[in-house]
Amino acid sequence: MRKLLLNSTALATALAITSNAAIADISISADSSWTYLSRSSQVTANDGTTFGTDSEIKFSFTNKTDSGLTIGYVVELESDDTDTAINESSLSIAGGFGKLVIGENDSVADDYAISADDLAGESEAPTVASASIGTSTDIELSDGDSNKVSYHLPAMGGFTGGASFTDSGTNTGTDTTSFGFNYEVEAGGNTLTLGASTSTTEATTKDTDAQIIGLKVKSGNLTIVASQTAYEAVDEDIETTGAGVSYEMANGMVLAAYTMKSEDDLDAGEEYTKSGVELQYNIANGLTAFINIDDYEYKAATSPDSDGTSVVDSGTASKLTIAASF
Repeated sequence: MRKLLLNSTALATALAITSNAAIADISISADSSWTYLSRSSQVTANDGTTFGTDSEIKFSFTNKTDSGLTIGYVVELESDDTDTAINESSLSIAGGFGKLVIGENDSVADDYAISADDLAGESEAPTVASASIGTSTDIELSDGDSNKVSYHLPAMGGFTGGASFTDSGTNTGTDTTSFGFNYEVEAGGNTLTLGASTSTTEATTKDTDAQIIGLKVKSGNLTIVASQTAYEAVDEDIETTGAGVSYEMANGMVLAAYTMKSEDDLDAGEEYTKSGVELQYNIANGLTAFINIDDYEYKAATSPDSDGTSVVDSGTASKLTIAASF
């Protein structure tokens, strides 16, 4: 009888704890892609074919408090990353005041940036050996997934924005501050979105600064994007411009074309250009195929600065990607 009483007491205690604990909504998703890349290059080490994989598992937890706050926790596991298995891990608190995100996650420089590369799902640029120049139209200094504090304003009409701060550690003096915004407006049946971001990392001699401004116009199945980025650091003054267009066809295919050019004013003659096309085909729900063909050229600096050890390169990169989402 005593044993039964103890068991009953333990059960009652467990039920009481459960009833007082928050019950969160939980979702689990995953993405996995496999690539086959064939590249012709002037650099022997880059010439040839390669396989690649990129997979991620995402766990999301959400809870609503009695006071109306939405509390969330997100963790992403990179199954193909041998250096850092946990890619992102952050806590968020959202309400009428906006949204606060603390932990390892993207900065607002990424959240609000509009880049010409965004229109193509698999348009990763061919790398060039030791070059200190932009090879994509994304913002150069986005602070990655380092531990930070971010605040996002509540939406006001078509305006959204936010700020991020990364503390680099005690007495290192390399903190990073980022700001970003989007403004969306409807005009004549078209949707126009203006986006801009800026990031600054402090340094003893010269701060590292990066900015991006982009415009996206969507008209029915047609989308056009143009963007410009700037990056300034010790021995670097890089400007990158790009444009892209995509069209969603009736059969579920998406055709995109893009082009970009990057120059470094402190490395006379250094230049990177890339143009390409992408065909995206939805094979089935959650299963997509991408075909990319990129033509690129890299010109090394005629009067390189202290980091000028790059090698001239040009060629074509053709890539097949099979991507699945769960």
